[in-house]
Amino acid sequence: MTKDQNAVEAVLAYHRRTKHHLHRYAASLGYLDWATQPDPFRTFVGAERVELPLLADRLDTAYPDLYLPGTVPPVPLERNSVAILFELALGLSAWKQYKGSRWALRCNPSSGNLHPTEGYAVVAEMPGLSAGVYHYVSRDHILERRCVLKGQAARQLAGLLSPSSFLVGLSSIHWREAWKYGERAFRYCQHDAGHAIATVRYAAASLGWSARLIADASDAAIAAVLGLDRPESFSAIAEEDREHPDTLLLVGPSHSFGDSEESEGIDIAKLRDVLSEGAWAGRANSLSSAHVRWPAIDAVAKATWQEDGAGTTRRPGDTVLVDTFPAWPDRPAVSSHINAARLIRQRRSCLALDGTTSISAGTFYVMLDRLLPRAGVPPWDVWPWPLHLHCGIFVHRVRGLPSGLYLFERSPGVHERLRPALRADFLWTRPKGCPEHLPLFTLVEGDFREPAQVVSCHQEIAADGAFSLGMIAEFAESIRTTGAWWYRRLFWESGVLGQVLYLEAEAAGIRSTGIGCYFDDPFHDVLGLRGDSFQSLYHFTAGGPVDDPRLMTLPPYFHLDGARRIDEVPVPTSE
Repeated sequence: MTKDQNAVEAVLAYHRRTKHHLHRYAASLGYLDWATQPDPFRTFVGAERVELPLLADRLDTAYPDLYLPGTVPPVPLERNSVAILFELALGLSAWKQYKGSRWALRCNPSSGNLHPTEGYAVVAEMPGLSAGVYHYVSRDHILERRCVLKGQAARQLAGLLSPSSFLVGLSSIHWREAWKYGERAFRYCQHDAGHAIATVRYAAASLGWSARLIADASDAAIAAVLGLDRPESFSAIAEEDREHPDTLLLVGPSHSFGDSEESEGIDIAKLRDVLSEGAWAGRANSLSSAHVRWPAIDAVAKATWQEDGAGTTRRPGDTVLVDTFPAWPDRPAVSSHINAARLIRQRRSCLALDGTTSISAGTFYVMLDRLLPRAGVPPWDVWPWPLHLHCGIFVHRVRGLPSGLYLFERSPGVHERLRPALRADFLWTRPKGCPEHLPLFTLVEGDFREPAQVVSCHQEIAADGAFSLGMIAEFAESIRTTGAWWYRRLFWESGVLGQVLYLEAEAAGIRSTGIGCYFDDPFHDVLGLRGDSFQSLYHFTAGGPVDDPRLMTLPPYFHLDGARRIDEVPVPTSE
C-alpha cells in the first residue's frame, strides 16, 4: 500500500478500536487520577500580556438576526471588537462551585468540560493592537503577544491579510481529553474543534462579521503561523502537553474577504515566511506533573496530519451546498428580544433532563431548519466542504409529531445511498405538517425511549429529553477517496452541528447536551446499518433541564478587576 493508503487504514483501524460496545468500553485508565489532572489554561511565561475589556454584555444584536444576512451592521475591527469576539467564542461563561472545588465553564462546549482547544489571533496593526501573533487566555480574558512584528514585516502582514480582517487559529491538546477518556479522546478533541469553529462564526455574526475556514492550510503551515513548532517555546514541557494544529479562520466584515473560494486570498506560504522573521516570546506552561501515553492517539494524529494542498480535495461531483436550501418563508417566529450575546453565554451542557418537558413540532422544525446550509448564514457558511452528516432522531416528546425513529437528511444526494443502507422495513414517509423543504422521514412510529437510553451508554438523559439523535456520517468511502485527514473534518462537522443544537435549544427555552459516550454498533443496529459506509460520530439530546441545587454559579469574570467593565470603555459601533 502507498503511504496515503496506510494512513487511511490506520484511521479506520483507530475508529474501530475506539468504539464502545455493550460488553466493553474503549480503552481508558478506568479511573480519574486527580493528582495529574491537566491545567485547563495554557499560558506562555514571558509573553507580553494585553488585557481586553469585557464588553459582550453591552452588545445589543438580536439572536434571530444572526440568520438574516445583512441585518447586523458590521462594527469596525479594533481591539475592543476583537475582545468581544474572543469573549463570545472562547471566553468564560460562568464558574461552578461545589464545596471546596471551583471550575470554569466556557462559551465553547467541551467533552467533560476538559477544553483541549486553544485559540490564537494573527493581526495586522489596528487600533489598540500591534501587529503580531497572540494567544488567548480565557481565564484572564487577555491576549499573550507571542510574536512581535514591526516595520517592514508589519506592513507585509497587513498586505497579506484582507482589509479589516484577521486570523483566528485553533489548536488541540489531546492529553486534556485523554486524561479522562483514554484512546477515544482524539474523537472528542475533534468534536471540540468543531464546536470552536462554530462559536467563532456565531461570535463574528454578532459583530456583523463573517468567518471562513481556510481549507488549504496544511497542519505544518498552521503550526508555523501559530508558533506551535518553535522548540524554544515547548521544549521544556512534556510531549503530551504540546498542541496539535487544527485550523485557521479568516474573520472580519464579509465585504473585505473578496471572492476566493479556496484560501480566501491568504498566501499561507508568504504569511509563514513573514512570521518566521518576527520576534517570538513565551514558554508554554506544563499542564500535568505526570502523563499516561496513549500510542493509539499518537498514531491517528500522525495519520490524519494534513499535508500541503490536501484541504481542497473533493470527491468527484461534490459541490458546496450552501445554495441548496431556500429560506423558509413562513418559519415560526423566534422571540425577537433574545439577545445573541446573552444566549451564547447562557448555553450550558445539561446534566439531567426532567422526562416530562415537550416542545412543539414547529419548534422542532425550526431547530432542524438551522442544520441546513444557506449562503451567508452562520454557521454553515464557514464550512468549505460538502456536508456529510445526517441525523437519526429518537422523537420522544414533540407535540404534533408521533413518537418514533426519524431520519433527517442534510444533503439531497445522500438519499439514494442512505435508504438502501437502512432496514428494508422502514416506512420512509413524510410527517404530516412537516415543511416541504425539510428532508425529514418517519422510519417507524413507537416508543424509543429505552433504545435511546441503551445506545447512549445507558444514560437516562437520552430518554428523558424531547428528542435525542445520533449524527450519521458518510464515512469510509469519503475518507478513502479524500484522504485520512478527512477523518478529523467529519468530527468537526459534528461539532458545528452540535453547537447549532445547543443554541437553538436555549432559544427554545430548553437545554441540551452532547453525548460522546454511546455504543457505536448497537446504534447502527437500530438503523440496520452494516459495514463502515455510514458511522455515528456524536449523539445529542435536548429537553427540560434539571439543575443540581448543590452547585453554586458565579459570574464568568467575577475574579477580575471591575475596571475591565467600566462604562468609559467604548463599545464598537457599526460603520
